[in-house]
Amino acid sequence: MPKAVYVHIPFCEQICHYCDFNKVFLKGQPVDEYVAACEQEMKAAVAEFPFEEIDTVYIGGGTPSALSARQLEKLLGTINHIFKPKGEFTIEVNPGNIEDEKLDVMKAAGINRLSIGVQVFQEELLQKIGRNHKEKDIYETIAKARKFGLDNISIDLMFGLPAQTIEMFAETLTKAVELEVPHFSAYSLKVEERTIFHQLFRKGKLQLPSEDEEVTMYDMLMNKLISQGYNHYEISNFGKIGFESQHNLTYWNNEEYYGIGAGAHGYVNGIRHANAGPIKKYISLVNSNGSSIIERHVVTNNEKIEEEMFLGLRKIDGVSITKFKERFKKTPNDIFGEEIQLLKEQGLLQEVAGHISLTRKGLFVANEVFEKFLFS
Repeated sequence: MPKAVYVHIPFCEQICHYCDFNKVFLKGQPVDEYVAACEQEMKAAVAEFPFEEIDTVYIGGGTPSALSARQLEKLLGTINHIFKPKGEFTIEVNPGNIEDEKLDVMKAAGINRLSIGVQVFQEELLQKIGRNHKEKDIYETIAKARKFGLDNISIDLMFGLPAQTIEMFAETLTKAVELEVPHFSAYSLKVEERTIFHQLFRKGKLQLPSEDEEVTMYDMLMNKLISQGYNHYEISNFGKIGFESQHNLTYWNNEEYYGIGAGAHGYVNGIRHANAGPIKKYISLVNSNGSSIIERHVVTNNEKIEEEMFLGLRKIDGVSITKFKERFKKTPNDIFGEEIQLLKEQGLLQEVAGHISLTRKGLFVANEVFEKFLFS
């Protein structure tokens, strides 16, 4: 039974060169109709699969803060009316595009966590990756949020970017830590299809840091944030104790959640589903039958076992042997004994306090470790 809700807002004022999420330019889009369609989808989803209590809501994008204050008020009011969330209520915002009126609406609606897309602090690098904010916008946005009592702030950072040096990333980390926010998410660049960076990569025009440099950046990231008192609780996430992202832990704990909006994915009643991506198609499908689902996949038991392993191993604590046995009547060692033993011998996995987890060495080759837990 779902205890979390993800809502996708696909509108952006600028398209970042690395982003492959479902998104469109805001100008000229039927935003009001989209917000109304989200409401219809929420009602239909809950009617089909009721919930007992919603612990977390996450509004992502795109750029949710690109909505007007009136549109935000309508969306947040709908979420509160239908789901009555009890805990963490997060919305993504971009530096520089969040006015006091919007923050007032967010605060009044019960938003209690902001995720801010900072990425880096060097303006020439921000320009290269397609971001339209300036360094000063980062400080101003955080100051504004705090003025409204929104202190639970997470910042997104990126490394392994074109033209990004180790020195640049070190400077970004220093400036980020000085902000004294309680949470960081930090990701290495992955060149995805359907992005500007992918087009440049295919033409041989994307100069990326070497693999060794990227490894150095990740090592620096861990050392810096851990030394500053942040709990490294997931491969890419660091939080002060008590400020870990409860919503994202839903995914890593392999638990169910509603997925609302164009291109959103959900996991309800043992079925993973995907919504239509194009905005007009999404609105049309929802208006005609309450749902825009274009793909449903009943997750097999083997797939659930695979997901339990590779999602759980993303957490620094790893996979709980007890919880795994409760779900599947067998331990990970019963199913993957040879693989686990080999990975332990290679120094990539460890078993500590009833959990199987990645070692520090294993964190650097996590995807290669995950592959060992696929049945085919």
